Amino acid sequence: MAPSIKDVAERAGVSLGTVSNVLNRPDKVSEATREVVLAAIAELGFVRNSQAAQLRAGTSRSLGLIVLDLANPFFHDIARGIEDVATELGYALVLCNSDEQAAREDRYLQLLEEQRVRGMLITPVGPMSERLDALRRRGTPTVLVDRHDPRVDCCSVAVDDVAGGELAGEHLVGAGHRRIAYVTGPLSLRQCKDRLTGLRRAVAGLDVTIDVIEVPALKARHGYEAARELFDGGGRPTAVFCANDLLALGVLRAAVSTGRRVPEDIALLGYDDIEFAADAAVPLSSVRQPTLHIGRTAARLLVEECDHPESHSHQQIMFRPELVVRESTRVA
Repeated sequence: MAPSIKDVAERAGVSLGTVSNVLNRPDKVSEATREVVLAAIAELGFVRNSQAAQLRAGTSRSLGLIVLDLANPFFHDIARGIEDVATELGYALVLCNSDEQAAREDRYLQLLEEQRVRGMLITPVGPMSERLDALRRRGTPTVLVDRHDPRVDCCSVAVDDVAGGELAGEHLVGAGHRRIAYVTGPLSLRQCKDRLTGLRRAVAGLDVTIDVIEVPALKARHGYEAARELFDGGGRPTAVFCANDLLALGVLRAAVSTGRRVPEDIALLGYDDIEFAADAAVPLSSVRQPTLHIGRTAARLLVEECDHPESHSHQQIMFRPELVVRESTRVA
């Protein structure tokens, strides 16, 4: 059994209150007494239960983060940005992966509320769930990450994905492409739908065909399977725009395996500009999102609301994406 604060008090020959003061208000204890108590702590290997102390005081220093897919480098980089700020400001981060499953998201929301996290950062699977809405109504500060919803009374940090889709469409049309395949995850995801909206806006009024291929998840293997089906079925797009870079990397593998050259036979454009995009066999053009900046901004907004609720005002921050052109769409 782990040693308790009572064991420390007995070993040091002092009261429980004195040990508590050494741990929480050391200035109230003489130097000699502090040294005795600290020696007892070291001898016993005592580790304080900070969570219990914080809960008693009603000041948890933990934040919850729920992302759609931690295997996706996009969310990994956002989490890194959040963690950087949380650590800097004295908070611990509890990271959860919903794996794009609403039921799993609900379980994590329940668990994090039971753990009494101070605040919540989340990229919801779909529309605001009843559990997330209830959590906010019960007073847990919440920031939506990579999701913008002006109807929701909380902070949000996102990227203008409609503008990102427009950037992609304008680039491909400008390179002469008139039949474009859009390989996307579920269109129930706001990001996927907005990128398609932007793509269609970019080609409105032009003689351009868009073939939409919806796959179950934003993963490389689904991009590969979609592209093989497209190629084997006689599909003849001259360019493929993918809703994220993982899908694009899967499409690239399918193109190589079927003898298609990128970009000579088919141009390929991704989204997110993850680290692997520039290092692909054919360096991948992509619509870049400022992932670390998204995470850091979201964390600062949440901590501000947690620490200064009386002066905090909700903000809906929307970043602009940028197009990064590499070999996969480059015109000779």
